[in-house]
Amino acid sequence: MSVLTFLGAAGTVTGSKFLLERGRQRVLIDCGMFQGEARWRRRNWDPFPIDPASLDAVVLTHAHLDHCGYLPSLVRQGFRGPVFCTPGTADVAAIVLRDAAHLQMEDAQHARAGGYSRHDPPQPLFDTEDAEQAIRLLQPAVRAELGGTRIRLHRAGHILGSAFAELECDGRTLLVSGDLGRQQHPLLRPPEPPPAVDTILVESTYGDRHHQPLDHAQLGRLISATAARNGVVLMPAFAIDRTAVLLHELAGLMRDGLIPHLPVYVNSPMALAALNVYRAAVTNKSPELRPEIVGGPDPFDPGTLHLVHTVEESMRISDPGRPSIVISASGMATGGRVLYHLARLLPGKRNTVILPGFQVPGTRGRALLDGARSVKIHGRYVPVRAQVVGQPEFSAHADSDELVNWLSAAPAAPETVYVVHGEDHARAVLADRIRDELDWTAVTPKHLERVRL
Repeated sequence: MSVLTFLGAAGTVTGSKFLLERGRQRVLIDCGMFQGEARWRRRNWDPFPIDPASLDAVVLTHAHLDHCGYLPSLVRQGFRGPVFCTPGTADVAAIVLRDAAHLQMEDAQHARAGGYSRHDPPQPLFDTEDAEQAIRLLQPAVRAELGGTRIRLHRAGHILGSAFAELECDGRTLLVSGDLGRQQHPLLRPPEPPPAVDTILVESTYGDRHHQPLDHAQLGRLISATAARNGVVLMPAFAIDRTAVLLHELAGLMRDGLIPHLPVYVNSPMALAALNVYRAAVTNKSPELRPEIVGGPDPFDPGTLHLVHTVEESMRISDPGRPSIVISASGMATGGRVLYHLARLLPGKRNTVILPGFQVPGTRGRALLDGARSVKIHGRYVPVRAQVVGQPEFSAHADSDELVNWLSAAPAAPETVYVVHGEDHARAVLADRIRDELDWTAVTPKHLERVRL
């Protein structure tokens, strides 16, 4: 008998962790950090529900922080097993984990200097040594076998290397969607259809919403209007995939004459490292990429691209004093160099902040999107006078229709679909659609709930 326990992403959109137990064997599918509201973030500091050393393996669907970012903490607590993932995820996860460790240590240092932490003394959740040890455990493979459990990873089309995981043991099959990409992702091919399985865990980030097509002309007008008033366009962007997508979009807008040829600064060490991975995928004609992306000119350089490497360069462009576009991580403004740009640019009415993607409740990005008049950055409140605009059309998550269509492509109905990785309303709406339209059993599990497979 196999038992599944929901250790994260049940009742919230982050912290994906699903424990599969079969006899004495224990496999963790995804190992993500909780993000957003303090009640969720505090869970990162809770002792892991089981002894991490008792885990036989971890399977990663992809390299976003809310799916892989807890791995160094798991290692710190004693985990030493293999971490199975695709080759692309191994490349990207190494970048993400090193950056996460750096930010953990930097945030603890800021808290010590500013005296605004509740912990005395402030400590990082994990450090660079933990991250490096976690990276050494990564085992790139799209197929693996572990004590009678077969693991297969299928293309998910969300970010480079992303996959949905299929696990088979004792004649029973479990599918964990991870994050599913969109049919019209500008760089990546869409997700593969799901195989016939007994149980599915499906994400629901946009389970209650429908993506509108990106209005390129409207985005062009927004950027052009900011430039006309001598302002700066700041895009807090996820370093992985989103920065590459934005650069591809800006290149198209400039090529089509929809925006002036403005300097474009990418200011995020992680984004620069990830951009190198995406460029290598283009050069190597990765089968994950759309055919039109490979074989042509650099799809990420609008001709005015400036890659910011040093802190000194970063400080110089915090308020460049001329119309320009700055792309900086993190995508929900939770940390990183983008905070310095926000602190400088938010008070200026001539500037525009574009939020290109989902903003988790409790993050600065969500506060800005909801109309906050001030936000707290490094212990101080910063007034918000700049124009703030959300652009959810840039999301790399499948919307409600795409999720239902993907599920419906399965050759046979599963016994149960567990709807995870979404806010409660989004999960409930998607579960209702699965019941009503597919006539399948759909459940919204609770945190720490255990079910038999």
